[in-house]
Amino acid sequence: MTLRNAPEGFATRAIHFGYDPLDYHGALNPPVFLTSTYAFDSVETGTNRFTGDEPGFIYGRVGNPTTSILETRLAALEEGEAALATSSGMGAIASVVWTLVSAGDEVLADKTLYGCTFALLHHQLARFGVKTHFVDMTDPANVAAAIGPKTRLVITETPSNPNMRVVDIAAVAEVTHRHDALLVVDNTYCTPYLQRPLALGADIVVHSATKYLGGHGDLLAGAVVSRKELVDQFRFVGIKEINGACISPFDAFLVLRGLKTLALRMDRHCETALKLAHDLQVHPLVERVFYPGLADNPQHDVAARQMKAFGGMIAMELKGGLAAGKAFMDAVSLITRAVSLGDAETLVQHPASMTHATYAPEERAAHGFTDGLIRLSIGLEDYDDLRGDVLQALDRAGR
Repeated sequence: MTLRNAPEGFATRAIHFGYDPLDYHGALNPPVFLTSTYAFDSVETGTNRFTGDEPGFIYGRVGNPTTSILETRLAALEEGEAALATSSGMGAIASVVWTLVSAGDEVLADKTLYGCTFALLHHQLARFGVKTHFVDMTDPANVAAAIGPKTRLVITETPSNPNMRVVDIAAVAEVTHRHDALLVVDNTYCTPYLQRPLALGADIVVHSATKYLGGHGDLLAGAVVSRKELVDQFRFVGIKEINGACISPFDAFLVLRGLKTLALRMDRHCETALKLAHDLQVHPLVERVFYPGLADNPQHDVAARQMKAFGGMIAMELKGGLAAGKAFMDAVSLITRAVSLGDAETLVQHPASMTHATYAPEERAAHGFTDGLIRLSIGLEDYDDLRGDVLQALDRAGR
């Protein structure tokens, strides 16, 4: 697609950027290139592509025309130099981590992370001589106190999974760069429509594109956005030589489809979530609602400064702990019991009895969530229907 002098809006870029139908026989949507390998017109061409002296495709694990369009578009939306699409969100963050750390290095991470990210950092890296320290990054002073000369990466999510804590990206970036480390921000909850960490000082952004970017619960995908020199390393080391977590061309096509409606969907997710968060605050079974859009949220000001709106994820603490959480889960009717997020359907999960059931109560508390915590991914249903199901489930759980 020909670049224009005037900057285009987010939705326009999400629909058009990086693709001109006239380059592909007028096809409105990018074709899906189902090929594993590519032919060269000469030995010299093949040599130059493998050495990186000439652009072009060499093998499906490191590049594909459909995937390349997606990567160009994602980089534009996140305002980064380059992007890498992967087979999953874990493929994205694993490509970053395994590429950049070596035995003897250290990683500094927020105390509350997606469970598989935590497992990678806490359990798997330790097997290879890399130590991870976990601190509460909602206070940048904790980062300054814990970072050291061996720290290679600082990793955070904001808002965090599952309890919606907000980290000040600019403040943490300043501390990170003072110590010559790189800041990695998982932007899955927000998408670039609501928050652009690179513009706030982060070095690397990762996504589970399975969630809001795809938006329909029908694919697995991930993404990394950063400077081109780093993305090249993630592609030719992380994906090509370490984990092989390349995205399929068809899944890349599906993410491109999802991006076309991302702005519309995120507006609806955010609008409904804010209304529901206010309604949940006054229910007698709800001890506390964790949503950065609420004025009494301790990180509301930070969220308002770095997010366009407050997202479609809500966490709430129920009085009655584990038993109340289970009772609420069993009482929902319209809402779907499932552990993903970002879909058109509203999804609910109870970490203490599902994703973190193997943790002891004190371990869950150490990482910032308790037995009564419920996580809601707010979908696109009519508000009155959604509100009615949540309130009737709370009423039944409180009996």
